[in-house]
Amino acid sequence: MVSKIYLVLVVLSLTAMVGCSSLSNVGRADKYFAREEFEPAVRFYLKAVKNKQRDGILNLKLAEAYRRSNRIQLAEPYYKAALDNGVKREDTNFYYGMALRANGKYDEAATHLAQYLQIGANQKFLDQAKLEIQNLKALPTVLKNKLNYEVIPLDHINSEAADFGVSMAEGEIIFASSRGAGPTFKGNGQGFTDLYGFKPSISTDFLGTGSVRKLDNMLNLSGIHDAVATFSADGKTVIFARGNEGTRKGRQNVDLFVSRFRSGAWTEPRAPRLNSPDAWDSTPFLAPDGKTLYFASNRKGGQGGTDIYRSVLDASGNFSAPENVGAPINTPGNESFPSVGPDGTLYFASDGHLGLGKLDLYKVENNQVVNLGPEINSTGDDFALYPVSEDSGYFSSEREGGKGSDDIYFFRKSPIKRVDFWVDVKVLEQLQTGGGTREMADVRVTLLDAQGKRIEDARTPANGLVSFDLDTASTYSLLAERNGYFAARQAITTVGKTPSQASLTKPLTEIRLSATLTLNPIIKNKAIVVENIFYDLDKADIRPDAALELDKLVQTLRDNPKITIELSSHTDVRGKDAYNMDLSERRARSAVEYIISKGIEPARITAKGYGETRLVVKNAKTEEEHQRNRRTEFKVTKIAE
Repeated sequence: MVSKIYLVLVVLSLTAMVGCSSLSNVGRADKYFAREEFEPAVRFYLKAVKNKQRDGILNLKLAEAYRRSNRIQLAEPYYKAALDNGVKREDTNFYYGMALRANGKYDEAATHLAQYLQIGANQKFLDQAKLEIQNLKALPTVLKNKLNYEVIPLDHINSEAADFGVSMAEGEIIFASSRGAGPTFKGNGQGFTDLYGFKPSISTDFLGTGSVRKLDNMLNLSGIHDAVATFSADGKTVIFARGNEGTRKGRQNVDLFVSRFRSGAWTEPRAPRLNSPDAWDSTPFLAPDGKTLYFASNRKGGQGGTDIYRSVLDASGNFSAPENVGAPINTPGNESFPSVGPDGTLYFASDGHLGLGKLDLYKVENNQVVNLGPEINSTGDDFALYPVSEDSGYFSSEREGGKGSDDIYFFRKSPIKRVDFWVDVKVLEQLQTGGGTREMADVRVTLLDAQGKRIEDARTPANGLVSFDLDTASTYSLLAERNGYFAARQAITTVGKTPSQASLTKPLTEIRLSATLTLNPIIKNKAIVVENIFYDLDKADIRPDAALELDKLVQTLRDNPKITIELSSHTDVRGKDAYNMDLSERRARSAVEYIISKGIEPARITAKGYGETRLVVKNAKTEEEHQRNRRTEFKVTKIAE
């Protein structure tokens, strides 16, 4: 008895310790969160949520810590858990949709944001949600807008830290990085950023070797961010952003600073009057004219989060009052990292325009904002484009496959002539009278890879035609589905269809393939013949040729998971009735056992032998007529709701 009491006390004690530990983790996380020290807040929230996975508020706090440290893609499961466990806040609904978008789950994001419009009341979120839904509808056009760029990581510069924001000064690549030893910025757990330089020792463009150096101490302070520098044409004047030492108000004390190279050293940086005392002013870029400065700011009077502004340097070296560049560039979202190419083209990053995920890169063309396409943009942050020419330059990205959280890449038009493959898919309905077909609208058509993983889907318009772009040397499946109809599937491949480079005459050649998918209505208890199911004389074993045909039926059952079928076997009239009945039952069972062996649930299929009781051709005389009677059929007996 004593031992049992002792055991109970130990269990209760451990339970209390777990509870206290969880509460302690939450309390510590809350304190960090209140100070906007999101990285330690995330660590303690993660510990706490292990013991309270169904705590909606706790999941929401963790999601917010991720979002506010620019990691909304990691917040997705925690926003969902918050909503699933009773959190009713409408900003949670909105940000969950944005997290889905940041992870490339575009259909889910559009669906959720559309649902949010039905319940939302905050006009700011409603306006953004409407804009996002509009953008998501148009996204397929961006995903197909491949401009034949090749993107190359700068392996001589990139590190495990954040590396971003290229500019050029006297042949040296200048960039920001959090790689240095020193204090950690508690907003994201990385080091504070400083300015570095890389000068290739061999002139081989972006592939040159060389060493990275930290810039002059006058341009880099400890325990504060120094980043995103822009230089005058002679390299003697630098404008850069400095601030955000990690306090709660840190983001408001980011300002632009100017320093000049005199007598062999940089002067102490000074803040020009164009800064706003209560705003975040950053990402400067001095245009090729040497006078126009573009930068981003969240000062009052803007159109949303951060907007792009410009200021002009006068003859006395003073900047004019900043001017908001307005629409169509600025949106209710965030615009930043402006730059200007040698030809005068304005580039910038934004999460408020039609894009693939978080920040995307854009250019302004004929007063229209143009997404730079999926070769440069990803679902992560893509930003800080530094144009070298109309078709080349540097940019920064947090895309998958990099060395660190942000990496620097070089892009240029590929010298290789490109081939783009497309498949045009026509969906038809099989008519039950007259034997004809007609174009079918509102059918979901899905493009699957060789492993059956969904790549993209679309719904057919009135003409029943949708198109997908395909990779070279790849194999796919096309699947058409609509309630009340058997799904239709067809394989498509580009393997062996790419012309040789020597035969291509244009930088881009488009090759269009075609496919037709015909949907048949599901009619209960209507017999459908499974063609070419043959058996050896007096045997019920599944022959290899019959297995190939039964595999098609297996695929039909997989593509139509709501149907239950009866598989039946039939004989001709030759032989005794009882023998034919027994043979047909054995053959039907054999076919069903084969199908079940392929993973189909036994409850979805039954075997039935009918012998010679259901002849298709009565009084058969020829071997062909007997063969029509010796058949295998299936019919749908049940359709699940």
